[in-house]
Amino acid sequence: MAVKLSVMVTRLDGFPRSGRIDAAMRAGLLAILLATTPVAAEAAEAQAGEPQVGGRASPAPEMFAQAEAGGGQAVDLELVLAVDASSSVSAEEFDLQMRGFADAFRHPAVASAIRATGELGVAVAMIQWSDNRRQHMAIDWQHLTTADSAQAFAEIIDSTPRFLDGGGTAIGGAIDFAARALDRNGFQGVRRVIDISGDGRANQGAQPSKLRDLAVLRGITINGLAILNEDSSVDAYYRTSVIGGTGAFVMTANNYEDFAAAMLEKLIKEIGAVPIAEGPPETPHEQPGGSYGAEQLAERKAGGGQAAPGDAALEPPGY
Repeated sequence: MAVKLSVMVTRLDGFPRSGRIDAAMRAGLLAILLATTPVAAEAAEAQAGEPQVGGRASPAPEMFAQAEAGGGQAVDLELVLAVDASSSVSAEEFDLQMRGFADAFRHPAVASAIRATGELGVAVAMIQWSDNRRQHMAIDWQHLTTADSAQAFAEIIDSTPRFLDGGGTAIGGAIDFAARALDRNGFQGVRRVIDISGDGRANQGAQPSKLRDLAVLRGITINGLAILNEDSSVDAYYRTSVIGGTGAFVMTANNYEDFAAAMLEKLIKEIGAVPIAEGPPETPHEQPGGSYGAEQLAERKAGGGQAAPGDAALEPPGY
């Protein structure tokens, strides 16, 4: 197993650091990962129907280890906005989230960041998520290249209702759903980002860190916006168990009233980021915010695939 892992890490290091791995390379990597590594096998088992947190037995999200179809319209950034619609989010709080997203896309700084991407622009979609099998594509993919297109997207957000109301907090399910949405959106981005906002820790479904690790290996970055109104340390949980990938980070909002300002700052940072190929090299042993990259994943596999910090409480009996 040590030899196989060494080969896998070498191959990972040989991939281009542009934030995108072509379809053939990704398919080969995932085949190696699924055939040789305990953490991937555990994730597959969890997604195939492991007991859910709290003793509920229902299938976890389907495995998203599929080769990506080639082609698609070139864009600078593919961005999924993943909005918490679980039972911990009241109607008023949900409205504050949506208003915060809309206000951010109307802001001149976000419009400027979008214009700076040139003709490539930004492909963006919004999902709502709650339970393990309850995710909804609230706004399908839009291609933003100008201030006018950003304004139009803000108006779409304003008119978007809450499709999910209540349920548990399955962050792993949200990551899986968002990753599959990226795979079949018809765009080919220099960068691919999932932007998850929420006010709590996962309490059902597969462990977020396992889905996070598989997404990172496919060139996806996961960023978080942690809302601290119910759990003042949920940002630390997001750092250890949710975010991952090159340049991954967590923003915080003390409450939903602060959400708009935090989201504005977050979108400016995500959209206006220097393309990965031109940025500084990744730190070998620690990802920003304490997230797990390829080498950390290899170390976990070699050590038996233990859970990331913050995931221990999510393990159901006998997992």
